[in-house]
Amino acid sequence: MWHEHSSPEAGIRALAHDIAARMRARLRSAGHCTLAVSGGRSPVALFQQLARTDIDWPNVYVQLVDERYVPPDHPDSNEGLVRHHLLGGRAAHAHFLGLYRAGASIDQAVAAANDEFRPIDLAILGMGNDGHTASLFPGARQLDDALAPHAAHYLHVTPPQAPHERITLSLAALRTCGHLILYITGPEKRGILREAEKKIDKRLPVSFLVAEPGVSLDVHWHP
Repeated sequence: MWHEHSSPEAGIRALAHDIAARMRARLRSAGHCTLAVSGGRSPVALFQQLARTDIDWPNVYVQLVDERYVPPDHPDSNEGLVRHHLLGGRAAHAHFLGLYRAGASIDQAVAAANDEFRPIDLAILGMGNDGHTASLFPGARQLDDALAPHAAHYLHVTPPQAPHERITLSLAALRTCGHLILYITGPEKRGILREAEKKIDKRLPVSFLVAEPGVSLDVHWHP
């Protein structure tokens, strides 16, 4: 479903309200909720809004959609971003499941993440101008593995252009999430998404979610 908002402020309010409502419903029905979040600059304001939201955070598990394989104190770390902007205020009581393992290789960290994987109730995704979502990059040498129907939950991906090796949820893992929310901004990304909706195309990996019938996904967009 497409949700269009008039401004960044209106978009963040509506998106935070949607996420909180879904989390509360899951908490009422199951007693716990697992939320997977993405990094980057776009979700910072959303994280800050959610951190102030009255949710049963002690029964919430927060994990990452993907991670640059750098220590949490590195400026490019998604874990560092989430700890700084989301896991404060009311949300400080949530349980966090990171992907970086100090002293471990990225492949050892991938194995540990798959061993500790929790089924995801709600995942918040972004999208790059190249049509990638999570760390499913067009042209990545591991892309076919990450798109395979029976792929592991987490995989190691090497971006063709972007810095840092990545750990990412596979397409199969994303499709098993209870619900997906894609948050994008600006006219360029709107145009890319409209193109991706036309057909499944490895040149636009997000198309495997938005052009696939039966995927439970909402898109929130503002200029």
